[in-house]
Amino acid sequence: MSESNARTADGEEVHWQDVLSPEEFAVLRQGGTERPFTGEYVDTTTVGMYQCRACGADLFPSDTKFASHCGWPSFYAPLAEDRVRYIKDSSLGMDRIEVRCANCDSHLGHVFSGEGYDTPTDQRYCINSISLRLNEEG
Repeated sequence: MSESNARTADGEEVHWQDVLSPEEFAVLRQGGTERPFTGEYVDTTTVGMYQCRACGADLFPSDTKFASHCGWPSFYAPLAEDRVRYIKDSSLGMDRIEVRCANCDSHLGHVFSGEGYDTPTDQRYCINSISLRLNEEG
């Protein structure tokens, strides 16, 4: 299967370049990163569920979002561990853990631990706004 095509959990073939903007495709399907402090959800405090922009899977509840001041939306935990998958990322001369959508394998961002944030998990899921869509509550 090529980088631009995939099958969803229900077997439907998706041609990502047909359904994503070039900017979304660069991040979600090619592992890019949006510039810090430019994403639509960096400072959002709206109540709802953050979903994968590519496939719509529920990923992060808004009550796990916190202000890390790092330039990207930050969460301390996904909705459930089976919603994301983790990949060791040794690019850029450092060891990091990449976070991907478990449903469609889209790149979301990275998770960091031990940074000292006052959160229940001591983790920071640093997620690209362009990888998410907020489904507002109500």
